Amino acid sequence: MKIGELAHRTGLAPSRIRFYERIGLLKTAERLDNGYRNYPEESVLALRLIATGQEAGFSLEELRVLLPNDLANWERGTLLGALRRKVEEIDAMQVHLVQSKANLVGLMSQIESKPQEMDCETNAQQVLSNARFIELGNTGSRKRILLPSSGNEKRRPGRKRTGEF
Repeated sequence: MKIGELAHRTGLAPSRIRFYERIGLLKTAERLDNGYRNYPEESVLALRLIATGQEAGFSLEELRVLLPNDLANWERGTLLGALRRKVEEIDAMQVHLVQSKANLVGLMSQIESKPQEMDCETNAQQVLSNARFIELGNTGSRKRILLPSSGNEKRRPGRKRTGEF
């Protein structure tokens, strides 16, 4: 089948199909005498698997490792292991998102509860002086994020506030 039909059947743009072919996720299509690509029927399934995998959060490199050269030869254990790891990653991400949301809601609450007679600069200083920063990341790219303070933490003189999740 030509690339236009393959694109229509998979809902992918021809440029994306050529990209997947170029990086080796999709088998190279044979060329007809006129130079057109001729894709086998199994390309439809392969492209749907790639698209579904990306929607599920798999990177192209992860998909490259997972997808067998012959779709009839899946390694069940490898596939199940990769799916389990991805679910664990999603679980960890959900925990992090819940914590991030709670931190932002707490910060918004502190900003919104500014007394009417207090100017914004004074309120910002107060919010920041009561907040604590924590370091995130264990790879080399560290981020500092602001956590709102409940006001109940004890602070040692001369020490910066830090915290842990």
